[in-house]
Amino acid sequence: MTDYPSNLTPRGHTAPVPRRIRAQHGGRWVVDTTSAVYFWEVPYYPQYYVPVADVDPELLADPAVKPRLRRQPELPDHVRIRWDAVDHWFEEDEEVFVHPRSPYARVDALRSNRHVRIELDGVLLAEAPSAVLVFETGLPTRHYLDRSALDLTHLEPSPTETACPYKGRTTAYWSVRIGDTLHQDLAWCYDFPTRQLLPIAGLVAFYDEKVDVFLDGVRQERPVTHFS
Repeated sequence: MTDYPSNLTPRGHTAPVPRRIRAQHGGRWVVDTTSAVYFWEVPYYPQYYVPVADVDPELLADPAVKPRLRRQPELPDHVRIRWDAVDHWFEEDEEVFVHPRSPYARVDALRSNRHVRIELDGVLLAEAPSAVLVFETGLPTRHYLDRSALDLTHLEPSPTETACPYKGRTTAYWSVRIGDTLHQDLAWCYDFPTRQLLPIAGLVAFYDEKVDVFLDGVRQERPVTHFS
């Protein structure tokens, strides 16, 4: 059992998408629908299945795209276009990254005056008297700290970039070097997060699964995640 809420949506679950879904490829709109369906191929998040009639026929016939299409017997008139087969996806007029956002997931960023200390192998990496805590369904709590809370002695900038459907694209990553060992990509930052997560703008979080976190002086158990 984890100490955070799990994703409870079963594989094969479907639900209507109440949002207009569009996709752009090669500078033109190739998907435009208000009749998409969420389909959970895995429990963690859904995929968009869009009516074939609302997809540009040229995209469906593209030899580079055809292997990236999937259908489900439950949705015979719909098709799933693999996320990376097009350039951009939009819900209404806002771009979405990585995969569709689950309508059953919450992501909340809350200010907290709990004292946070981050260590690895007894080495201090960051310490702050307060933080912004991000609670995301299916994932451990993340503790976002001011950059001034970081001890840069052991942190090295990394070129890694990632994206999140709820928070946007990262703008910085750091690895941790202790002695001769490099712990790759343990911390990250969103300087320009989505508007829903603006409280974390410019703050830094660590993978709690890979470091030691102390809240108000109490060491936390490292969470075990099956998806992140």
